[in-house]
Amino acid sequence: MKRTFKYYRIMWLRHDLAAGLAVFLVALPLCLGIALASGAPLYAGLLSGIIGGIMVASISASPLAVSGPAAGLTTVVAGSIITLGNYHVFLLAVIIAGAFQLLLGLLKLGSIANYFPSAVIKGMLAAIGIMLIAKQLPLSIGYDQPDFWTSGLHDLFSPKKYQALTQHISKGSLIITLFSLALLVLLQRPFAKKLANTPAPLFVVATGIVFSVIFINTNSVLTLKPDQLVNIPAGLFSNISFPAFDQLFSNTQIWKDGVVIGLLASLETLLCIEAVDKLDKHNRITPVNRELIAQGIGNITCGLLGAIPLTAVVVRGAANVDAGARTKTAAITHGVLLLLAVLLIPFILNLIPFASLSAILLVTGYNLTKPKLYKNMFSLGWKQFLPFVLTIIVILATDLLIGVSIGLLFSIYFIIQNNFRAEYRITRTVIHGIETELIKLNSNVTFLNKVKLKKTLDEVSPYTALTIDGSNCNFIDYDILETISEFTTKAKDRHIELHLIGIKAVEVAHSLHA
Repeated sequence: MKRTFKYYRIMWLRHDLAAGLAVFLVALPLCLGIALASGAPLYAGLLSGIIGGIMVASISASPLAVSGPAAGLTTVVAGSIITLGNYHVFLLAVIIAGAFQLLLGLLKLGSIANYFPSAVIKGMLAAIGIMLIAKQLPLSIGYDQPDFWTSGLHDLFSPKKYQALTQHISKGSLIITLFSLALLVLLQRPFAKKLANTPAPLFVVATGIVFSVIFINTNSVLTLKPDQLVNIPAGLFSNISFPAFDQLFSNTQIWKDGVVIGLLASLETLLCIEAVDKLDKHNRITPVNRELIAQGIGNITCGLLGAIPLTAVVVRGAANVDAGARTKTAAITHGVLLLLAVLLIPFILNLIPFASLSAILLVTGYNLTKPKLYKNMFSLGWKQFLPFVLTIIVILATDLLIGVSIGLLFSIYFIIQNNFRAEYRITRTVIHGIETELIKLNSNVTFLNKVKLKKTLDEVSPYTALTIDGSNCNFIDYDILETISEFTTKAKDRHIELHLIGIKAVEVAHSLHA
């Protein structure tokens, strides 16, 4: 216990404090924006972020995922609030959603996430990066209308939209954005290593506040409008809503909405966990059933305290990885900072320009959809590249869940086309007193074998010899090659002598750090 505490304390001081601060700066405007888009009270978004940061992260075993209100649920949440006609009644649906997630976790149904192909997960990350860049573009130049994007993919390629955008440029916001972007780039250079323990977003936000204050005090034409700054009302938590338990059995729609929200929140969380695990340089795997239990408890708490539903969120998780987080204390720190900031220094938070925050998110979005990622996926062949691209296009045209579903179906098509067979044999012997295991891959091995293969590899005992033979395979899916390549690091840590026959190790592509 003492060693564990010492480990977390060292990681927190060296890495996670700075990362938690960086994620806090990203999460604050997102919590407010998602609450606004959902038609819920502003405090509901902040409270959801606080619960996700402190409670869910504490229960979860994910080292890097960060939970909070999710943009992917805004449409469902807004529709449910309108349909049920009362926010107090809607909170009952949130409690039911949490209970549904808790049940899924207890029944150990979280492993469904392992059946999503690598190409689809990377396509989801890239699409979120594109959407993040597109949706931050108006804020970065000072556009003050929240409904700039209204029809997804069509807007992204609409010259009229960009023409309208240029007519609302705020010179003050544009200056802050360009300076912030330049600062973020410079702080990644080798000469800035001395400042490595101080998060770049902190410099960016502090600089944005300085610019904003100078503009105001000099009565400059560059002075930002109130709606171009973060706005946290005084006494934010004074009017918290609580669920109307007397209405629990009065309307079946409450239960329907609860199950739908629980299902969508679970799928989005599982996809996020899979994506964030791929960004982890240490190849750690999150126990998905425990994650669903943590999310379920978190959403039950959200419903009881008047918050909107939460999920694990890719944007926050990616920002956490980008800031150098090592353990879940970074997520907990971000939740504590959200609570303290809202209670103690709302007047300082209200000086932060949206332009500074949009610059941080623009860089995060770029890191999720770097050109190098597309080049890497293309080099893997059409069977990886087409599901990757199709997932991106459908997500941009519709939404995340539909896009991932279409990408998954397309991947399954390739499996059927290759006459899928699921088989491999395990042989265990003792040679010269050393336990030796042989995994013989036969015929076609696809991503559907990934779950069983991961479990088999995790069960290999330390200080043994392991041979994986794929010499008789007609086809080995990239996801299997990636799983085996990721295992090489674990094998070294566990002193396993690993030999690969007929299997080509692949470079594990991390979209954020590639």
